[in-house]
Amino acid sequence: MTRERLKDVGLILLIVLALAGLVLHSTGLLQPLEDLVVRVTAPLQETMSQLASKVGELGQTVRDLRDLRQRNEELQAENDRLLLENVRLREIQHELALLRDLLNFKQANPSFEVQGAHVVGRDPSNVQRYVILDVGREKGIEHNMPVITDRGLVGRIYEVGQGWSRVLLIIDASSFVSALTQSSRASGLIQGQEEGTLAMLNIPQGETISVGDTVFTSGLGGNFPRQILIGQITEVKRKDYELYQEAIVQPTVDFQHLEAVLIITDFAAIEPEEGEE
Repeated sequence: MTRERLKDVGLILLIVLALAGLVLHSTGLLQPLEDLVVRVTAPLQETMSQLASKVGELGQTVRDLRDLRQRNEELQAENDRLLLENVRLREIQHELALLRDLLNFKQANPSFEVQGAHVVGRDPSNVQRYVILDVGREKGIEHNMPVITDRGLVGRIYEVGQGWSRVLLIIDASSFVSALTQSSRASGLIQGQEEGTLAMLNIPQGETISVGDTVFTSGLGGNFPRQILIGQITEVKRKDYELYQEAIVQPTVDFQHLEAVLIITDFAAIEPEEGEE
């Protein structure tokens, strides 16, 4: 039998089987077999359907995770940007507050010619108490010029270079400042102490000084203007057999957190009032 003949026979058989199936289905004779096939294949169909559903859910979960990761990265980047911006704004606000206080001091003391400066260095050894400023000869800074903040006396220019200057702080043991108490107008000499406080020395025994009294520069010697705040008396040391008494003074300037200062480049001498000095 040729190949063409076999194809024709096969086609005829398929047609006959299809017609027979239709006849049997229409008469209901195939119903038991169809029910059996449905019962047998139903669990498999259900399993395949659930599997397809889970595969779809897994694909959606993967897409959701990818989207969430991308969104999280975007939010993290935005959070970092806002954090840096917040830090920058806080620094600007802090700097403006410092400059405002110094400006207020300048306006309250129009007789002073001043130059603003920032602290850029400190003595790392603590052998000598000084700070380094970011201005020098180019701004007209000279040796011995007073340095202040709005809170009081800081020290004096000890060394000057191009673009920098060194300030000897009043809490250094080699620093001496002529001073005056506010209440009794008692005069003395302020000297730095190792613990970071100040001692007011050479106060005559006949003068009355008390804890809580305020101490200012007296202007004697001409190195510092008068009435620059120095600190407050915290302890009085008096011995009857000595010519002088002394006091411990807590400075009003926070030397540990100095950031911005004013250098007094020129000031008008003020004549002392009668009976003060």
